[in-house]
Amino acid sequence: MKLKLIAWGLGMTTVTTAGLIGLISLVNLPYPMIRRPVSKVAPLLLLPSYIKMDHHYREAIAHVEQADQLIHHVSSFDDIKLGEQKVKLAQENLAQLPVWFIGYEPKRYCEMFSCSWQFTIDEFEAARRKIGRMEAIIFQQKNAFNTYQEAENNLQQAKQNYHQATEREQKQTIITTWQQSLDELQQLPPHTFAANLVSSKLNSYQRDFQSVTGTITEKEKTNTIISAARSFALSATKLCENPPHSSDQWQECQQLWQKAINRLESISQEDQGYLESQELLAEYETNSSVVKLQSKAEKESSQTLEMAKKNIQTLQEQFANGVQPNQRQVFISKMQGNMEQLKQVKAGTTAYEEAQKLLKFAQAKMQEARE
Repeated sequence: MKLKLIAWGLGMTTVTTAGLIGLISLVNLPYPMIRRPVSKVAPLLLLPSYIKMDHHYREAIAHVEQADQLIHHVSSFDDIKLGEQKVKLAQENLAQLPVWFIGYEPKRYCEMFSCSWQFTIDEFEAARRKIGRMEAIIFQQKNAFNTYQEAENNLQQAKQNYHQATEREQKQTIITTWQQSLDELQQLPPHTFAANLVSSKLNSYQRDFQSVTGTITEKEKTNTIISAARSFALSATKLCENPPHSSDQWQECQQLWQKAINRLESISQEDQGYLESQELLAEYETNSSVVKLQSKAEKESSQTLEMAKKNIQTLQEQFANGVQPNQRQVFISKMQGNMEQLKQVKAGTTAYEEAQKLLKFAQAKMQEARE
């Protein structure tokens, strides 16, 4: 009888445990109509979901940071491939975080366990945008590297074939292929790992081409330089499109224009194509000057906005209890000074829109003080 009671008790325990496990599995299904009511009355039952979300959140952030470091500090093509893997892992982690779950359920978890992070819809979207940008960079890096490998293989093969060729027409065909490979290497997108790899080799490749073939004329060399300058100019134009931009982006634009200018300045009066290079040089220097002005305006406007914001905040704190009649003139005078600062923020900068909103706010506060 005693053994039967023990067996019955063990059976009930097993059934209860199985039922509890089944209940926890049920309430942790990824459906808001189940989780949200449970989170209000028994949030502890959702602990597996919270732990899983916490894990995927931390993994996503870690992978995004690792990918960012690898992609923006490339030392070998393996860094790009590893960065691509980290981006894919981050995407997989983010895919495990339902959008309806973010911004609502984490609050419960944080209330219970005092988590030190805040995961919001904005942060989720920012992570996805950052991953999107890194995917674009990886795509460009891989394409550039594939072009680099193919062009370099073709170049080396052309060099070998030239020495083996005996017919003049055959040699001329090989020379054309050789020149095309050189052009492809020179036109690799700036700021890619492939472009950095080839930069130290180009001069050597060009010397080999000239010494072996003897067919590159001064005109062709000038065209090569102009072509490289045009590539930098095209990159600068694309980067400067659709302003306003940050000071850093304007500075990067300026660097690209300067690289184009430097190449054109290397063409001397004795070289064929000199007049064409001077026409382009005048155009590029004008564009460079415009970018310099934009960069200066962006920097000054951002600094002016920050100063005005700080002054207005200080003024608000100073008169937090309201503006008394005997203080009205002081308040109005200071607020007018802040408004004059905001009016100095130039249109076409990233600070302009915020400055206009703050200007309206200051006007309203000054009007309140006058009434």
